[in-house]
Amino acid sequence: MKILRAGDHKRMPWKNGGGETVEIAVSPEDAGLAGFDWRVSTATVAADGPFSIFPGIDRTLAILDGNGMVLDIEGRTPALLTTASDPLAFPADIPVAARLKDGAITDLNVMTRRDDLVHTLVRIEIDGGKAVPLTSSTCLLLCHRGGLSFRQGDETGRLAAGDALLMTDAAGTDLKIDGKATCYLASIAAG
Repeated sequence: MKILRAGDHKRMPWKNGGGETVEIAVSPEDAGLAGFDWRVSTATVAADGPFSIFPGIDRTLAILDGNGMVLDIEGRTPALLTTASDPLAFPADIPVAARLKDGAITDLNVMTRRDDLVHTLVRIEIDGGKAVPLTSSTCLLLCHRGGLSFRQGDETGRLAAGDALLMTDAAGTDLKIDGKATCYLASIAAG
């Protein structure tokens, strides 16, 4: 279990040069954009344009802040994503273009290498105490808004907005959370 503080997240340019991404966690640690097995990051999208292409990668996207954007994903009906939408999964190696609804947005991206891994991303609203079952070996909980305390086994800690908790060997355990927060749980498992 490792706490990843918001101030320590790595800032880097988008693969296509169109903006900046904030890398929360990546495996293997310090992997570049071409060599990761999985990656969790946020990005601010300030203009319409194409997404970067990542061969062999599956992606799930959630809108954290802003008025939303429409994703034009090749072979699909355009999808409007807002802060109220469920995260949307799609292949990262097909053409995708974004159209902002009304101003810049911030999104959360989870990406995994298709031949080796699968992932899910869910939003969790916390108001009081909650036990969150962990079903995958690797799980990352991002505290987007608010704050919380957590307990898993004998380990405890606190997360503020922007902080994340990376858990390995987590499958079959529960994460106990207390506080008032909007969080996102990324679960990553062998494919």
